Amino acid sequence: MSEEVKLFGAWGSPFSRRVELALRLKGIEYEYIEEDLSNKSPLLLKYNPVHKKIPVLVHNGKPIAESMVILEYIDETWKQNPLLPQDPHERAMARFWAKFFEEKCMMQVWMTCWSKGNEQEKHMQEAMESLKTLETALQGKKFFGGEAIGLVDIACMFLAYWLELIQQVVGIVLIDEEKLPMLHQWAQELVNTSVVKESLPPRDKLLAFFKARKEASTYAV
Repeated sequence: MSEEVKLFGAWGSPFSRRVELALRLKGIEYEYIEEDLSNKSPLLLKYNPVHKKIPVLVHNGKPIAESMVILEYIDETWKQNPLLPQDPHERAMARFWAKFFEEKCMMQVWMTCWSKGNEQEKHMQEAMESLKTLETALQGKKFFGGEAIGLVDIACMFLAYWLELIQQVVGIVLIDEEKLPMLHQWAQELVNTSVVKESLPPRDKLLAFFKARKEASTYAV
């Protein structure tokens, strides 16, 4: 039976790139539909009427929204190259760390990058504390998933690629060899894996996007 898999995404979004990476790791063919987030398509609004956001995966006509929900759906639907461990405790821990990144680290890191002055210092302290905690989950492992890329690696992909470019643009450092050596090594390993490289947005285009964002915030009254 032929399967129809479509992904509604946006080129620079780490959330839709998560889904692309998962589909590639599983070897699933899919049709990609680029969304203009300033002028969302009727199809996107039809498939995700609650949040009206990307990414949305449509499998045989049935839509699934929210990147982390989609990742688990992909893992349950296509069993090859599992994203989650087989052991129930290890599965629970992977979900825990993915949730920790999603609910705590991501926003703290983002706010550190785009705030200024005392506010930025406050966010940076919080972000560093959370990133150090996250790093403990890597102890002695190449990836959070062990020798293979798993759910937590995909969830945290933002740190390995997007953050590096934003750090260049805004002139701060959160992750480097000195401050967070294991997380820094993990990021290098991840972005230099061929399947991940294929799933990342073009470096120059993303860098230009972040530079434009910084200039807009600099000149904003």
